[in-house]
Amino acid sequence: MAKAPVAGYAKTRLVPLLGAAGAARLHRQLMLRTLATAYAAEVGPVALWCAPDARHRFFRALHRKGGLALHEQAGADLGERMAGIFAGHGSHPLLLIGTDCPELSPDHLRQAALALRSTDAVFITTEDGGYFLVGLRRPCPALFTGMRWGTDQVMAQTRHRLVALGLSWRETARLWDVDRAEDVLRWQALR
Repeated sequence: MAKAPVAGYAKTRLVPLLGAAGAARLHRQLMLRTLATAYAAEVGPVALWCAPDARHRFFRALHRKGGLALHEQAGADLGERMAGIFAGHGSHPLLLIGTDCPELSPDHLRQAALALRSTDAVFITTEDGGYFLVGLRRPCPALFTGMRWGTDQVMAQTRHRLVALGLSWRETARLWDVDRAEDVLRWQALR
């Protein structure tokens, strides 16, 4: 899942530090890194769900140059968009990731895909209380409705929801994503 790398639209929490254009550039760099990681994992077809739509020139260039499948996100909030992606994928297992976790490796994706063979759901959680990857064996819209997205309670709420739904799950890693100024410094140290 990715937003178009548009100044003032992508990575808005980082605009005070990087400026709107700098935040959009960072988002573009992180997207390219994430796509390379997804391809290198070789766990299945790679597709990009785009917001607000797939018409941005960056998305179209990814499609032209590498044949990347592009889809449009639909929904009022993050939960609706994720539920829609899973519903549109049918009853096949799917790993859904964001694009702002520079620590993500092909092995992380392979471990998540392997875990999904024996459990209903798999997650890579983030240090800030959320998650970067969610994998489901089949769609489960109730997992995404009524959540307080963007808070440090997302994964805790998700665990409670998983229990209430009677779903099995694994958390295969805990990584950091780039949402705050200190995360940008960590990203720069990696490069």
